[in-house]
Amino acid sequence: MTSAEAVNTERYEDLEARFVEGSEQDDSVAHEEIRSTARSLLPDRFTYYAMTGLSAVVATAGLLLDAPAVVIGSMAIAPQVGAALSTAVGSVIGERQMLLDGVRTLVLGLLFAVVSATAVSWLLVQSGVFPSALDVTTVQQVSSRISPGVLLLLLGLCAGSAAAVGVGLVWAIPVVTVGAATLLLVNTVSILLSAGATLWYLGYRPEGWEGNDPFALLGQAETRRLVLTLFVLFGALALPGVAMAEHVSLETTANEVVQDTLERPAYRDLSLVSVRAEFTAFGRPTGPTDVTFVVSRPADTPYPDLATTVGERLDARTTSPVSVTVEFVDQQSYRGEDPVLRLHDVPPVTQSR
Repeated sequence: MTSAEAVNTERYEDLEARFVEGSEQDDSVAHEEIRSTARSLLPDRFTYYAMTGLSAVVATAGLLLDAPAVVIGSMAIAPQVGAALSTAVGSVIGERQMLLDGVRTLVLGLLFAVVSATAVSWLLVQSGVFPSALDVTTVQQVSSRISPGVLLLLLGLCAGSAAAVGVGLVWAIPVVTVGAATLLLVNTVSILLSAGATLWYLGYRPEGWEGNDPFALLGQAETRRLVLTLFVLFGALALPGVAMAEHVSLETTANEVVQDTLERPAYRDLSLVSVRAEFTAFGRPTGPTDVTFVVSRPADTPYPDLATTVGERLDARTTSPVSVTVEFVDQQSYRGEDPVLRLHDVPPVTQSR
């Protein structure tokens, strides 16, 4: 008796305790079944690369058009989830060939996505659809991926990040390429680690995983393979992870400084729109780190000392030099009078016969 879809007996608990092997906690899918399911998630080679290229084209268009819905749609097309799950399953259950196939397919797929995005961006520039003089860092969907943060890491926007790498290569903007590539790497490794941890929590182990003796377990080839996989993944996560942590710390400090500054009476008419810090090459900038914040102000009202004030306060709280840029968005407002009040203010109409 392996499972019961419907039970019509008062003694079911006794029967289950007598005839069902194991306990409810270890009642999981067999290795053979999860292995075949993971393999079935990978399409054939032609379909895999065709869908990867198509998703890169759609993601590139979504980034340049600043259309979040299009970028999300490209992730629905991308087939990398199958390769990621195959890699995670192969590492957890100790299936060497599945692990190698998953890693190879995932890496080649992401590289193909970057190449496809680069080719599409180059064609768009050469055809004049998008001028090469366009500052792609001003496009919100691009700028959000060149400034990796915790929220983007949680979202895991691999397709958009791969396309952003290609856009950065064509427009020859290193900060776009480095930031998007870092986000792509960290997202990919994080997805693999989280998928593996979930399978481990559900009770899946390498074949022959028995006993609690760590030395005996390390003597098994499957266990050594799992440990090596974890070592490689954490190693791949270390350098970009440190760079992202430093970047997030700088952005957090910049947010605090800007908000504290705008709370002063002299700036009470300003409203903060956004704050963005430049992502440096793994924490080793060649010059001052650019910090840009956008504020909304009453039309044509000058604030000549705002950038200096924020820059000095930010320099006092950071160990590396910064360059602060303020972008103003002028606002105009009109508040109509209450119709009831205006009715009483209308001068009387004179009528004559």
